[in-house]
Amino acid sequence: MLPSVSPGVLFGLGLLFVQAVLLSVLTLRLLPGRTRRPPLPPRLSPRDDTTVSVMVTTLNEAHRVGPCLEGLMQQTAPLLEVLVVDSRSTDGTRELVQAAAARDPRIRLITDDPLPQGWVGKVWALESGLREARGTWVLGIDADTVPAPGMVGAVVDAAEQDGYDVASFAPQFIGQTAAERFVQPAMLVTLVYRCGAAGATQPPPDRVLANGQCFLARRELLLQHGGYAPARASFSDDVTLARHLARHGARVGFLDGSRLIQVSAYRSLGEMWREWGRSFDLKDATGWWLRWFDVCLVWLVQALPLTILLALLVTWRAGVWSPTGSDLASRVGTGLLIVNAVAQSLRWFMLWALRGSYGTRGLSYWASWLADAAAAWRLTQSTLKTPTAWRGRKYEPLSATASGVGT
Repeated sequence: MLPSVSPGVLFGLGLLFVQAVLLSVLTLRLLPGRTRRPPLPPRLSPRDDTTVSVMVTTLNEAHRVGPCLEGLMQQTAPLLEVLVVDSRSTDGTRELVQAAAARDPRIRLITDDPLPQGWVGKVWALESGLREARGTWVLGIDADTVPAPGMVGAVVDAAEQDGYDVASFAPQFIGQTAAERFVQPAMLVTLVYRCGAAGATQPPPDRVLANGQCFLARRELLLQHGGYAPARASFSDDVTLARHLARHGARVGFLDGSRLIQVSAYRSLGEMWREWGRSFDLKDATGWWLRWFDVCLVWLVQALPLTILLALLVTWRAGVWSPTGSDLASRVGTGLLIVNAVAQSLRWFMLWALRGSYGTRGLSYWASWLADAAAAWRLTQSTLKTPTAWRGRKYEPLSATASGVGT
């Protein structure tokens, strides 16, 4: 007759098994990061063997487009042109762009056509810019991005050296409040846990990560694949398009551009929680079962290990189990202690690994691991809910088919 096992021990055994599996998956995802490329330096001399069309999409961006344009005006060859595609801004954005164009003839203001049914506004603006672009490469830049001098040449250098058809670049975050520096790094770690480190070996297509704030692609390749149409209905258009192209044979890279671009995307924790949290589950680019697998992974190997370690300490002190015991409860407790200690150590290591992604760190950044449960909760919320609004525009619920998932 088999000895009886308490429900608590059975629960602990099941938790240990699931956590061990997920921790193994996470380790395999992070291992390529050991050989990732270091942050790319700016290119200090012009190039003369290729051309780049930069596209900046705007809709009421007067409060932040100025530094972006100033940074672009400092670029030398291979920059051919800067196409600012505006969606009828009413806050002075157009006047700022026109003033910049008077100083630099490479800058051109374009007004996109009325938004067609089934398109997200930013993606339609990018498609409109692509139709006007003349460069060998097209480089999408968000209005909240501040390019360093030599950025354009550096991203093309990196793409050509590694043979990428498409490459995007992780930024350095600046201008964050202390509250943002506490929560946003925890949210960023969920992306690394789900997709791997920037600059590492190219993952499978369904794990490709991309950053639309600095997204470089060969113009002819985009045209061959229908431009931005594969991501027309996506709120995470950068990842959706990158994964679509990777599935169709393109070589896609995601590199560390923290020395090339700086981003001050949000003005408060609330705006960041709402706007970035809206789509950072990547539902438009990821099948439902992979999304929920990743939600479980984030909860069990990022958000909960510290809580589990504290619970183990309490139950050990209460005599429920002992690290030196030979009974099943003690073996399960010891196993959980090891697995969660490793998971928590990995999480603390991520603070060091990602430190260069933040222009200002301070105590808020170094304590951001305490916000892991909040980040996991936001990921869960985002996974459950389909966005219907962005940048003041309302949209009908968008289907996975329309946004290119699985195509």
